[in-house]
Amino acid sequence: MAKPLNLTPAFLSLMATSCRFSSGGHAHRFASSLPCGRTTPTPRTTSSSTRPAAQVSPDRSKQRDDEAASETTIRQQLQQVDVLENTGISRHFAGEIKCILDRTYRCWLERHEEIMQDTTTCAMAFRILRMNGYDVSCDLLYHVVETSGIHDPLRGHLNDTRTLLELHKASTVSISEDESILDSIGLRSSTLLREQMESSGALQNPPLFREVEHALYHPFYATLDRLTHRWNIENFNTTEHQMLDTPYLSSRYTSRDILALGIRDFNSSQLTYQQELQHLKSWVKECRLDQLPFVRQNLAYFLLSAAGCMYSPELSEARTLCAKNGALITVVDDFFDVGGSKEELENLVMLVELWDEHRKIEFYSEHVEIIFSSIYNSVNQYGAKASLLQDRNVTKHLVQIWLDLLKSMMTEVEWRLNKYVPTEEEYMTNASLTFALGPIVLPALYFVGPKIPESIVKDPEYDELFKLMSTCGRLLNDVQSFEVHY
Repeated sequence: MAKPLNLTPAFLSLMATSCRFSSGGHAHRFASSLPCGRTTPTPRTTSSSTRPAAQVSPDRSKQRDDEAASETTIRQQLQQVDVLENTGISRHFAGEIKCILDRTYRCWLERHEEIMQDTTTCAMAFRILRMNGYDVSCDLLYHVVETSGIHDPLRGHLNDTRTLLELHKASTVSISEDESILDSIGLRSSTLLREQMESSGALQNPPLFREVEHALYHPFYATLDRLTHRWNIENFNTTEHQMLDTPYLSSRYTSRDILALGIRDFNSSQLTYQQELQHLKSWVKECRLDQLPFVRQNLAYFLLSAAGCMYSPELSEARTLCAKNGALITVVDDFFDVGGSKEELENLVMLVELWDEHRKIEFYSEHVEIIFSSIYNSVNQYGAKASLLQDRNVTKHLVQIWLDLLKSMMTEVEWRLNKYVPTEEEYMTNASLTFALGPIVLPALYFVGPKIPESIVKDPEYDELFKLMSTCGRLLNDVQSFEVHY
């Protein structure tokens, strides 16, 4: 049986290359405290006379904001959003960022001249709006790019590295096979950027050179958010990233304040992860999982996997759930592979089927008791918490997820014992379940924000999305396992 969520060489290679952080320039090394003795961003005092004395109507407020915002370019505001997102602190400015993006989206729909006449602004607007869930088409970007002459080597502004970099970043946020336009933009911009990197002129601006190199070799979809945040903080250029005064984001926060907040937020997150890891280690001992002789210890790996896509401190419950279930899946997988007899495996499946009525039968062995008790207690604990968040009982769904996994694993055991070779369709139908993303991903959805009604869980699209995700994971795992072992 192929191991679920295997730590493949490809993943290790990605992690190794992503962790090569540059030094020098304006880089700030991470420490236990903030630089210069500053512990929090220090707001500048604002006179009360500058504050509105009374509320105004939404239309009047929108008009006032638009008039004030016109004093700051769209590009400058987007640069502010980019800095906050790149340093991992955008969630602290959610309201201000939404105002900027809403205004930018209106300008995009109205084909505002600043977007239509400036390639860099258009590329930034397209990328940031799309990454934040706004419905933007690449057709407008293509029109602006064609007008700018990116495919004409005689056009002079092709030497603008910043413009080419923004075009390259925009090309990476494709969401459809029909967006070949973005592929064309990405190919041309990356070619020109590599040519500039190979020329002597690239060394005249080392910070920009490092940014180009990082964007070319570490696209956002091939690394982890927190690693990207760390790289951006270590390479933060306080002279280039000036926080401008806008109606949405006041200049009372300087670039050094933003950098200090980014460092503090990053270090605080690391402390949270370390505390979570200690909690997981204690949980393993409480469950007696460390007494099982066949168990692999992968706690740090599963916590890293969860933190990679759910890094904010507020999602601690979801992270620990993923890590615990990942550890339990490893235990169960090893038990089905090498640790348990056929009788023990059948006993475990039967216990999960009975669930609250499991006392009707006995544990076949101490190993079965340890494994079932760990699953039973963890599922009931998180089921109770999830039920409170969702305002309905979801424990039954969590139990069914585990039962589906164990039954699919039992099917593979029976194939092996009977020396049965399944058809391709039989294998893929079962193997997508034994990849074991179910107990990791599906329960965590109840903890990440919006409520999920039962009608959504029972919707065919829900099952189809899970099936596609699991199938992709299984195929990648099988291909990489084959390359390693054969």
